[in-house]
Amino acid sequence: MSKILVTGGSGYIGSHTIVALLEAGYEVVSIDDHSRSHDFIMDRIEQITGTEVVNHRINLVDRPALEAFFQREHHGITGVIHFAAFKAVGESSANPLLYFENNLVGQMNLMRCVEQYSIPHFVFSSSCTVYGNPESLPVTEHSPLLEPESPYGRTKVIGEAFLRDWVKVSATRVVALRYFNPVGAHPSALIGEFSRGIPENLLPYITQTAAGIRERLTIYGRDYPTRDGTCVRDYLHVCDVAQAHVAAIRHLGEHADAPSFDVFNLGSGVGQTVLEMVQAFEEVSGAPLAYSFGERRTGDVVAVYADNTKAREQLGWTTQYSLQDMLRTAWAWEQALSQSYNAHP
Repeated sequence: MSKILVTGGSGYIGSHTIVALLEAGYEVVSIDDHSRSHDFIMDRIEQITGTEVVNHRINLVDRPALEAFFQREHHGITGVIHFAAFKAVGESSANPLLYFENNLVGQMNLMRCVEQYSIPHFVFSSSCTVYGNPESLPVTEHSPLLEPESPYGRTKVIGEAFLRDWVKVSATRVVALRYFNPVGAHPSALIGEFSRGIPENLLPYITQTAAGIRERLTIYGRDYPTRDGTCVRDYLHVCDVAQAHVAAIRHLGEHADAPSFDVFNLGSGVGQTVLEMVQAFEEVSGAPLAYSFGERRTGDVVAVYADNTKAREQLGWTTQYSLQDMLRTAWAWEQALSQSYNAHP
């Protein structure tokens, strides 16, 4: 099978995707500088799959280091899956230049290397943030790309635009996967989502509160025009997201007549409010949650959920994990993490 380069391979979605790629028979090499991840993740991947994956500790912004890697390692690489980007909405609003440099300069450096070594397939980790506050729901791939609500979202809009223009003059073909809200953890509880400091994503905040690491959950905003006043999001299991990347690489390899640039929504197709997620977690875990309401958070959209028809029909991808599975595996990961480290990293 082909060799796939995964950037951000020690990260949340990257690590789960490496597992899925290995289980599908692909050879994998990883780049991750561990600025937002942990070096033991590759050992955990080997525990799950029985296969060792070599990670190269490189920051994509360091162009000379990246070029040296490709010069040494490009032989046999037929596809790149690009995850290596910062992703915290709140942090991006506080420090937009950090996000512009890391996410956009790093991507451009990677694209230059992919072009230089004629790597034919590229899968881009995009986001539903490109839709801004959508005018109608569910969101389809033809929904307009509205003004992003955060600098993070803007880097994804610009990142897609880079790729859309690039394929007009490049032999590389690109799939951009716009995923909604990945949650949960691998069923083994060996890999999952890390949060440094106070989590910005809902589910790690919920599990850390249930574990006693956080005193209470803060729900940002209770006056949104939704069924209970809290934001609506489309949650899907991270293992389902990982399988979509395998499907995208396979699609690029098997359909030479596919568009040179294509986009697919990855979502469950169902929107859940924040309060509904809290209540569902309490039912699954049996752990009551202390929570309070705060002001709306800069960068948050009111409601967004996906129409995933295109991914189902063209990639053959469907979600396999239920909402209960998402919550159950996230809670198992939280408990395993606390037992292993007695504290969060």
